Amino acid sequence: MEENFIELVKNAGIVGAGGAGFPTHVKLNAKAEYVVVNGAECEPLLKVDQQLMAAKSEEILIALNKVVNKTGAKKGIIALKKKYKKAVENLNRDMVKYKQLELFTLDNFYPAGDEQVTVYEVLNRIVPEGGIPLNVGVIVINVETLLNVYNAMEDKPVTDKYLTVTGEVRKPVTLKVPIGISVAEAIQLAGGAAIDEFKVIDGGPMMGKVIEDIHQPIRKNTKGLIVLPKDHPLLLSKNKSIESMLKQARSACCHCSLCTEVCPRNLLGHKLYPDKLMRLASYGSTCDGNAKATDAFLCSECGLCERVCIMGLQPWKLNRFLKGQLSANGIKNPNKNIPSETNPFRDYRKFPINKLKSRLGIEKYDVEAPLVKDIPTVKVVVIDRQQHIGAKVELVVHVGDQVQKGQLIGEIPNGQLGASVHASIDGIIKEITDRNIKIIKS
Repeated sequence: MEENFIELVKNAGIVGAGGAGFPTHVKLNAKAEYVVVNGAECEPLLKVDQQLMAAKSEEILIALNKVVNKTGAKKGIIALKKKYKKAVENLNRDMVKYKQLELFTLDNFYPAGDEQVTVYEVLNRIVPEGGIPLNVGVIVINVETLLNVYNAMEDKPVTDKYLTVTGEVRKPVTLKVPIGISVAEAIQLAGGAAIDEFKVIDGGPMMGKVIEDIHQPIRKNTKGLIVLPKDHPLLLSKNKSIESMLKQARSACCHCSLCTEVCPRNLLGHKLYPDKLMRLASYGSTCDGNAKATDAFLCSECGLCERVCIMGLQPWKLNRFLKGQLSANGIKNPNKNIPSETNPFRDYRKFPINKLKSRLGIEKYDVEAPLVKDIPTVKVVVIDRQQHIGAKVELVVHVGDQVQKGQLIGEIPNGQLGASVHASIDGIIKEITDRNIKIIKS
């Protein structure tokens, strides 16, 4: 029965719905003491998870109970912010039937949804440097991913995506759309852009990336689209080159250590000191025998360091650059320490979301984005062949084939890590490239 469950999840093509797209069947094929549902949704402006926990509480609990039993866990814990009152109310109402399940409410700080931070908040367990929650007996799963697990139990593969479309749009909404519609189409479903010249962030304002082409397709792990004026400071920050940032750092970094004082991983006891790594830009050295360039591997790139820097510098961007350079030269993360305790000031250095919104300049966009499930008929979708960590799918269809929604169109290459993909609308395979599969409604 356990193998059948894993096969159901695998065949449904489920991946992490809000992160890098790690295949869920691999994550769930393990034993753990606890299963923690990450419902923090700590990125400002995004609404998907809190709305799904309120609207789909029963389905989420059914799936969580199944995952708890499959992994042999003692408990399944849904971690969500206490301010998500409707979600808390509905989950508590439906949870009485499940003895192994409980809620844990989080304060409104960033990044409460970093999985290592969530694990510590819920269980007081510190994930080792360079480690994953399973190292401390925990599996962390996203809310929408869990809903997709429920759908897999009903023999429904992943064909649709929930995402918040907000910012400079006429009607901010959270939508359920077929995977493969374009970003531009999703924006039109939110009433269209309210300004002429804009850029779009894929994801949250902190860790999301600027979209270069709004005609690119929505993927399984798209969580939100934020439309902003093209000269918004947040966009200028994201688009700043590493060369420009390092040049500024050489002359402007005052080495005050504010970045380190709020660093979530440092506060968990990890040996990450962003201020010392910034000395590389100024002096070509960390000036500390205990701090090395390889410490950059411990950075989650949450971006909080930039929001407290009085000079507007970006230690997280330096860390990303260092990780890329080190990896390109075959150097792997050597940091494997297991911290015994967190920073004693950790509780006092949690960064409030309201302060974060103010520093990001996005307060005016923090509005309701009601969940809308019924949208006009979609005529064209473009399905990426690699929407996940792992290998690109192998095709099981050809140009001209008639397909139905939910039909398998690409499968995992034999023996490799990956996730299958399915048709998200009824139609005809119009075009196949090395990168994607285009389906038009028949």
